Amino acid sequence: MVTTRFAPSPTGRLHLGNARTALFNWLLAKQAGGRFVLRLEDTDAARSTAEFAAACLADLRWLGLEWDAGPDGGAEPQGPYRQSERAAIYGGLVARLREAGQVYECYCSQVELAVSRKRQLEAGRPPRYLGICRHLSAEQRSAQVAAGRQPTLRFRVPEGGSVSFTDLVRGPQLSAAAEIGDFVIARGDGSAAFFFANAVDDALMGITHVLRGEDHLTNTFRQLLVLQALGLPAPQYGHLSLLGTATGGPLSKREGATSLADLREQGYLPAALRNFMARLGHSYTEPGWMDDAALSAGFNTGHLGRAPAQVDEAQLRHWQHETVQRASLDELRPWFAGLVPPAAEEAFLALIRGNITLPAEAQHWAQVVFGGGEAAGSELARDCFPDAAAHAAFFVALSAAYAEHGANVKALGAAVLAATGAKGKGFFLPLRLALTGGHAGPELQPLLALVPPTIVRARLLVQNAGLAG
Repeated sequence: MVTTRFAPSPTGRLHLGNARTALFNWLLAKQAGGRFVLRLEDTDAARSTAEFAAACLADLRWLGLEWDAGPDGGAEPQGPYRQSERAAIYGGLVARLREAGQVYECYCSQVELAVSRKRQLEAGRPPRYLGICRHLSAEQRSAQVAAGRQPTLRFRVPEGGSVSFTDLVRGPQLSAAAEIGDFVIARGDGSAAFFFANAVDDALMGITHVLRGEDHLTNTFRQLLVLQALGLPAPQYGHLSLLGTATGGPLSKREGATSLADLREQGYLPAALRNFMARLGHSYTEPGWMDDAALSAGFNTGHLGRAPAQVDEAQLRHWQHETVQRASLDELRPWFAGLVPPAAEEAFLALIRGNITLPAEAQHWAQVVFGGGEAAGSELARDCFPDAAAHAAFFVALSAAYAEHGANVKALGAAVLAATGAKGKGFFLPLRLALTGGHAGPELQPLLALVPPTIVRARLLVQNAGLAG
C-alpha cells in the first residue's frame, strides 16, 4: 500500500511551502488509495513547543488534510508519532550500529567545524566533515573526555563506492561516498539528529513514498546509507522545487510566505488553498476548479516540475473567488453574521456572491444593503449631470416613481425617462451611485429589491435635499 507522510518540526506555524508539501503527500496517498501519516519531528527541544505542535494539527485539519495515523491517534504498532517519544527506539538502533563499528564519537567543537567549513569553501571545495575524530586512539578519546568535551555521534561513511537512487521528480541521482563525509546521527545530549531519526522513522512506519523540498536532496544520500547499514527498507524519494516569486526571487512574507493562520484570518477558504497549492509546481490536464476527488485523481508525480514554483497572489485570489462561487451559506455566513437579518441571508448571498472574494467585500455589501443612512460615496451621483437643476429634476422624478412603483427598476426607468429624458446609463448610473456609492456591483434589480424601502427613501432624500455635495 502506498503510504506517504508529512513530518513537520513544531518550531513555528505552517507556511505555504510546508503546507504544499503536506498537500502533495496527501494527494499522492489518496490518488493511490493509500495512507497518509502525520509525524511530529520534535527532537529539537530548544525550539519545539506544545503550542506549535497543537497549532500544526489544527492548521492541517482546517486545511482539510486528515491523516490516517498520527500523534493524536490511539496506540498503533508503528507509533508513537512524536519523535520525542521514540528515544528508546533510536537508542536500540544506534546500539546496533555501535556493535557493527559503523559509528564513532566526534569531539570537534562548533568553532572547529566552522573553521574547517570556511577553509573548504575558500578552496573551492564542497564542505564536508574531514574525519578528524574518525581514527582517534583510545588514549586520545580519553583525553577528550577528561577535557570535558561532550561528543556527538557520527556515522562512518564507507570509503569508496557511491550512493544512488531515482528521484520521483528529478530522475537518477548519484553521489560518490567520498563526497558525503561522516555525519552526525546523535547530538551531544544523546538525542537523535535529523538524518537518523527521519530516515529510520520512515522505514519503521512503513512509508513508501516521500515528497519533500529540494533542500533535502543531498540529505537523501546520507539517509540511504543509514538504512542500508541497518537493513531497513528505503522509501521512494521525490524532491519538490522550492517556492519563489513571479520575478524569480526567494519568497518573502510580503509576497506569500505567510502562515496558514494568517491566510485563514484574511478569510481564505481551505478549498481555495488546496486548488491554489495543488498547482504550485504541479500541472493538471484540466484547468478549472476541482473538488478533492478530482484533485487527487489528477495528481501525478510525473507532472511535478523541477523549476521553482511561483507564488502569485492574483492566482490565489482567483481560486478564492472560484471557491466562493461554490461555497455554502454555512461556510460564508461568518463573513456577514450580525450585519444581515437572518431571514435575508440566502437572498443577500445570492445577490453578492459574484462580487466578493474576501470577507471585507461581503461586509461592505452588507453595509450597503442594510447599513442605513447615506451610502458612502453617493455624492458622486451629482457628477452624472451637467448642472444642479438636472440633478434635482432626476431625483425628484425618481423619488416619485419609487413611491408609486417600489423596487421595479423597469417601471422606475420608464417613469424617469418620461419625466426627464434620462435613459440607459444616464438612468442606471446615478441610481446605482445614490443607492450604493459605487460605479459597479451586483445586478441592480435584485439589489434594489433587497435594500429596505426606508433606506432607499433616505438615500434618495439625500439627493433631493441637495446634501450630496
